[in-house]
Amino acid sequence: MSWFANARRHPSAVLLLVQLLGVLVYPAMEGSRGGRVAFEILGIFVLVLAVFSVRATPGLTWVSIGLGIPAVVLSLVDAFNPTAPVAAVSAVLHATFYFYAAYSLLRYMLSDHDVSTDELYATGATFTLVAWGFAYVYTFVQVLVPGSFTAPVNPTSDRTWMELLFLSFTTLSSTGLSDIVPVTAWGRSVVMLEQLAGLGYVAMVVSRLVGLTITRRTRT
Repeated sequence: MSWFANARRHPSAVLLLVQLLGVLVYPAMEGSRGGRVAFEILGIFVLVLAVFSVRATPGLTWVSIGLGIPAVVLSLVDAFNPTAPVAAVSAVLHATFYFYAAYSLLRYMLSDHDVSTDELYATGATFTLVAWGFAYVYTFVQVLVPGSFTAPVNPTSDRTWMELLFLSFTTLSSTGLSDIVPVTAWGRSVVMLEQLAGLGYVAMVVSRLVGLTITRRTRT
């Protein structure tokens, strides 16, 4: 019961934990239909957690549900009968959902001048939500303009979800370690937008929380 109570008090921590676990288990799910279905089930679980986190913030629950349910349905359709139109629409809905959830968590973190434990977890959860959102934008771009991203291994093939998520994380964190390279104008434009988003997130959100935390410790 205490674990459940802690989870209810810190939904951002649960969301962050599940998304980080997803990063570790996604590689084992690629390459087979069963793994793809399991991947979509895990994605549904993440969406549910994201909705729960949004409910704990000023974000509107009905907006998140309205975006999440169609995204879940299209994900399952794409898993059993993959087509380019379904993949494109699903990617747009997923990206919109994750960006909206990230926006709601940002409002939650910036709504006051006190830094709670859950707001610290929300810092990481928001980062992962934005990374997931841009990974789905990359998926949409890849469907819209095939060959937008290349890599040393199978350079002419479509990039897998894990490769696009890896590109998103390295771009958003500005580490520059990705071997996935955008080679079309659309791919490069989206990467530049994510670079700007990552820089702004560190400059405006992370630095603010660090400053408020230091101020609180100084006063005490």
